[in-house]
Amino acid sequence: MTIERRSAELEIRTSGRRLEGYAAIFGARARIADFEEEIRSGAFAASLVDGDKLALVDHDATKVLGRTRNNSLRLSEDSRGLHFAIDLPKTSLANDIIALAESDSLGGASFGFIAKRDAWSGTLRTLHEIDLREISIVSAWPAYPETTVSARSLQAEHRSIYQRRMSLIELGALR
Repeated sequence: MTIERRSAELEIRTSGRRLEGYAAIFGARARIADFEEEIRSGAFAASLVDGDKLALVDHDATKVLGRTRNNSLRLSEDSRGLHFAIDLPKTSLANDIIALAESDSLGGASFGFIAKRDAWSGTLRTLHEIDLREISIVSAWPAYPETTVSARSLQAEHRSIYQRRMSLIELGALR
């Protein structure tokens, strides 16, 4: 399955070395290529009790800010959405993120996921259950590589997993 990414311009707050905010908002519609998408309340619940989740910068696995395994990343659902709190390490990367947050220069927050259960109504995709892989602090406006956009278009969504994987392999996105 392809890991999808979503981002939004969201409020992020700092308190000492803690970064807090929302990586997803329930019920808000987002325009993704040629369809709209919304996340239902409770969509992350099953995923939050299982496995190690990462807090990254710009979806880059070499830029780790925290993780649930050591409790430096805490994730929870509330009535608004997917809330996060990250106790940032004493690294130059984290120091840069704190400086950007304090100057209100961060682009927002994002998350990487695999859809476990969704429903389509015309061009509206509703996510009912999400396998969360990571959240990301986005340092600038998110860039969506062409392979990601094409894999998430309405037409591509209805192709077989095999066809999508082959397209990504041909474009060099998978090995």
